[in-house]
Amino acid sequence: MEKEALFGKTLEELQQVCVELGLPKFTANQLTDWLYKKPVSSIDEMTNLSKKARELLSEKYTFGLIDPTRVQESRDGTKKYLFPTIHGKYIETAMIPDKDRKTVCVSSQVGCKMGCLFCMTGKQGFQGQLTAGEIVNQIRSIPEWEEVSNIVYMGMGEPFDNLDEVLKSTQILTSEWGFAMSPRRITVSSIGIVPGLVRFLNESDCHLAISLHTPFHDERQKLMPVEIAYPLEEVLREIRNWDFGRQRRVSFEYIVFHGLNDTPAHVKEMARVLDGIKCRINLIRFHPIPDTPLKGTDEATLQEFKDALERKGITTTIRASRGQDIYAACGLLSTKTLMKN
Repeated sequence: MEKEALFGKTLEELQQVCVELGLPKFTANQLTDWLYKKPVSSIDEMTNLSKKARELLSEKYTFGLIDPTRVQESRDGTKKYLFPTIHGKYIETAMIPDKDRKTVCVSSQVGCKMGCLFCMTGKQGFQGQLTAGEIVNQIRSIPEWEEVSNIVYMGMGEPFDNLDEVLKSTQILTSEWGFAMSPRRITVSSIGIVPGLVRFLNESDCHLAISLHTPFHDERQKLMPVEIAYPLEEVLREIRNWDFGRQRRVSFEYIVFHGLNDTPAHVKEMARVLDGIKCRINLIRFHPIPDTPLKGTDEATLQEFKDALERKGITTTIRASRGQDIYAACGLLSTKTLMKN
């Protein structure tokens, strides 16, 4: 039988492991220290545990780190890591340096079932859920892990479709016994699965990002089939009902497509539907992917669109394009790898 990984377990779960093995309960605190704070990768390196304790742990468990199988580095310093999964597939993780910040973009699923028209990951179809350990491993197993300042769940997959493991991973990242990161340095992005949204708002203090892409129902339905089950109107209603306060932020991701969602009518409608929501809009350049009719808008229109939104009183930024020379867009590198195998 394949041994179970310790990495990815919470303090409570590790306490249960210790009880089952007849180890002192405080051993769980020692384990979290080795798993999440120190640069080791094996149970044998946990030197403040007795030899007997290490033997008992090693009989049933493995440390659980997974190294990337491939890394590509862009001219701008962005790195794309390719990780194998327990499903025999691949996921992608991007490390994006920017002055004194290092942001890691993690995946939450293998493939995706949401079928968004503009997403390469969706074209792979759904292939499996990642465990909390596999999610956090994307941070812990890159060389820059001790320098990571921000984490965004904007890689492959829909986080709210794997919410149990996503919430568990953020618990590991933010708990004092874990990575002890501030939840204000973590953003979870979703296309707007309402039951998951409600639960996330109640159970997590991390920032929220919603994929918007158009304020019009019929248009959004063509781009994002989720609009049929969970219309934007319902998503915004839940967000309005939540008091984000001063510390927690909500933003909207908006990929700008040429001639589709970059018109004055879209500016006007966005101002209407977002009225009363304190938020930021992140405009994203679209870089074409295979088998889609969509095209990115030109730079002049993009800037004009941003200025028009700001005149409406909506804080708007244009996200810098990074790593285009290394297939940094979600799903491109893993799709190429799967096609070779």
